[in-house]
Amino acid sequence: MTVHASTIDFVISNRRRRASRYAATLAIMLALVMAIFAITLSIGQSITPPADVLRVLMGETVPGASFTVGQLRLPRAVMSVLAGFCFGLGGVAFQIMLRNPLASPDIIGITSGAGAAAVFAIVILSMSGPMVSIIAIVAGLGVALAVYGLSFRNGVAGTRLILVGIGVSAMLQSIIAYILQSAPAWSLQEAMRWLTGSVNGAQLDQALPLLTALVVFGGLLVSRSRDLEALRLGDDMAAALGTKVAQTRMLVMIAAVGLIASATAVTGPIAFVSFLAGPIAGRIVRNDGSLLLPSALTGALLVLVADYVGQHFLPGRYPVGVVTGALGAPYLIYLIIRVNRIGGSL
Repeated sequence: MTVHASTIDFVISNRRRRASRYAATLAIMLALVMAIFAITLSIGQSITPPADVLRVLMGETVPGASFTVGQLRLPRAVMSVLAGFCFGLGGVAFQIMLRNPLASPDIIGITSGAGAAAVFAIVILSMSGPMVSIIAIVAGLGVALAVYGLSFRNGVAGTRLILVGIGVSAMLQSIIAYILQSAPAWSLQEAMRWLTGSVNGAQLDQALPLLTALVVFGGLLVSRSRDLEALRLGDDMAAALGTKVAQTRMLVMIAAVGLIASATAVTGPIAFVSFLAGPIAGRIVRNDGSLLLPSALTGALLVLVADYVGQHFLPGRYPVGVVTGALGAPYLIYLIIRVNRIGGSL
């Protein structure tokens, strides 16, 4: 009886330690996001005193700072954070659900689908603004359902879905290249800016739709976090634990695609953020808790830092997608080699 009681005490104590570490990690990551957010508002080509930044955020008119901070830096930083949340949260949901770090929307064609639709709308249909975003969101959802359907055979195996997604992505990239080849100069520039992934020209009125998508779809994912964690153990074990596997997969896929497509519609497909956020968060959190919130914060950090580096630390000014692409490509090669040798999961 004494041994049994001491074992229970040890398990409870261990859970409390893990919960405390998890909460501390989230707090530190949130503090980092807030600190980098503040730096991007205050330090750029010119330095704006924190007091002036605060006055602008409070709605006061400050000569010089109202334009620099309120019109240029603030929308850019807000969209970076919101898009990073969406990409990180949506990406890790796919990776956990399919138990494969390669199962990212970047890899399996969802962002390519949104990109192809947006390019078609811009170049062929001469559309711009919200209509392009709506078409991109619908196309992202459509491609996700198509990939899911094509890979379904007595259930969906992660490897089969990834292979089908890679094939669909390659086809969509060919379509994008064909459309751009015949695009007139005036629409080519807009299409290329959209495809690169950028927060240039961000406006605060774009934040509300993206925030709404984050609350709705992100809330759905968080509400399913226990079922999603159960899927990491395999479908049979998850079903034994009471998880409705098919229903959970469908809801998670809809929510994750909604997040990715909504962010892509506003900023374009910022390369590899949804791919990198989960594995990085997994290295930080380890087994202390769910990867959903840490991955969202990691995504925000990646977009904020990459955009700041692209604007201020490189010769010339580069869109955020160029910087994240340069970071993600080597990691993709490393991860493919690792998965090929030993198998891999988050």
